[in-house]
Amino acid sequence: MNKLRGLIDRKLAIFLLVGTAIMFGLYNLAHCTYWVSSTANYILTSILSFFLNKYITFGSREKSVGEAVRFAVNIAACYLLAYGIAKPLCVAALAGASPAVRDNVSMLVGMCLFTGFNYLGQRFFAFHVKYNSNVNFNCHSDQSGVIRAEESILIYTGLASAACFRRCSSLEK
Repeated sequence: MNKLRGLIDRKLAIFLLVGTAIMFGLYNLAHCTYWVSSTANYILTSILSFFLNKYITFGSREKSVGEAVRFAVNIAACYLLAYGIAKPLCVAALAGASPAVRDNVSMLVGMCLFTGFNYLGQRFFAFHVKYNSNVNFNCHSDQSGVIRAEESILIYTGLASAACFRRCSSLEK
């Protein structure tokens, strides 16, 4: 449960704000098909999403082609998975509804699935801050016997704290 709470934070809120309205506008106002509307949405918003999520949401400063490739692979995989699940699921569940209702509900379900898959993929795959094994941890006990840890550099991830805790714990034994 604590791991789930760690995922629901400011980063998720910002991530959810990074564009999704294009899809419903294209489908309902421009009368584009389900696949054209959802694909156009993710192509257009993914370009903006890359920069906003890279720099603002996840604070990545990596400058590599690999990060852009990981981002593109993540978007494609999440899109195919989310909308590949949503469309047949909603067609089956809403068999008596009109095609417009089925498609709108399907896009909503696909968007929710995509958002969840994509958030996890971007956070832990595309923009993941790798653990730096060169970080120096100075672990010691204070006068009350409480283990203290001092890091020589700060890493914007919980991995550093967890690694330090494990390292300090093993030093005490």
